[in-house]
Amino acid sequence: MKHTEIPHPPMMKPMLKKKLAAPALAFTVLAASMATSMLTWAQQAPKPEQLIKWRQSAYQVIGWNSGRIKASLDGSYNKEEVVKAANTIAALANSGLGSLFVPGTETGKGWRDTTVKPALFADGSKVREYAAAFSTEANELARLAAAGDAAAVRAQYGKLTRTCKACHDDYRVSGS
Repeated sequence: MKHTEIPHPPMMKPMLKKKLAAPALAFTVLAASMATSMLTWAQQAPKPEQLIKWRQSAYQVIGWNSGRIKASLDGSYNKEEVVKAANTIAALANSGLGSLFVPGTETGKGWRDTTVKPALFADGSKVREYAAAFSTEANELARLAAAGDAAAVRAQYGKLTRTCKACHDDYRVSGS
């Protein structure tokens, strides 16, 4: 038996071509977009100095917000200010700061000379533990700040700052 093509009405042929052309065009646009994005990223990968600046900036923001909490705990407690500061610290603690500590950034200058010890780059599992503890304590501080209990915030703030100190003791150049 011979296979014969079933004739389509003349108006159906352009519709079939359009049905097939749309997905092909979408795929082509997507592939070109992905290739361009990958090429752009490869061409614009941040330089070590830029990564150092970003991490120095992030930790300055953490320090400033930590100071805001301490000032409120030492003075007249302001729940609204403590909540804002605690939420900022938690957001930064959960933002992937570790991605700013890549090989090539153990020395160099961002806004100023980096103060990270090269040992940080060799102690991956310990650094991850510190980062996880920092994130956990920051999240708990934000939760307690929202509840408004100044005594609970004070206790949790102490836990948070101890995670900072532990990492600084091991991985920050003394005197910085």
